[in-house]
Amino acid sequence: MSFRKIDIDAYDEDVLLDGELCEPDPRDPAQVLSDAKQKQAAVRSTLARGDVPGALGIALDSIPYGPNVEEAKNLTLQTVVSILNSTKSSEISSVVKALSQDAQDTLMKYLYKGMGMPGWGDVSGSVLLGWHEKLTEVAGTGCIVRVMTDRRTV
Repeated sequence: MSFRKIDIDAYDEDVLLDGELCEPDPRDPAQVLSDAKQKQAAVRSTLARGDVPGALGIALDSIPYGPNVEEAKNLTLQTVVSILNSTKSSEISSVVKALSQDAQDTLMKYLYKGMGMPGWGDVSGSVLLGWHEKLTEVAGTGCIVRVMTDRRTV
């Protein structure tokens, strides 16, 4: 049990709120979910053609972030994980090299989110660690630092 009965942060002028750390997604939550579903369909068709870099580029473009879009975030995570699971380990380096720096940073965010959710869906730790290794080789440790300091979580 807490010894403190009052929320002292309510009286502090310098308190930092989550909403002040980063701007929320400007899109409506329903629009974000609709976009995530459309991207999932586009990724499936792109994967069916065998274009893994293209599918990953689609999935990592305009990702959902901020509060009130948890369903879209989970759907996007499922989409990214399905791409990662369907990629041969020998192709990972070339796929990562084809991504822009922002897309590499976003992919690292999804890798960490997947690692933080063991047993969720079809997340495989060995697949995520393999991607992490290749991504770190290509993007360097700066990618990790940018992801850890970015307030826009996926």
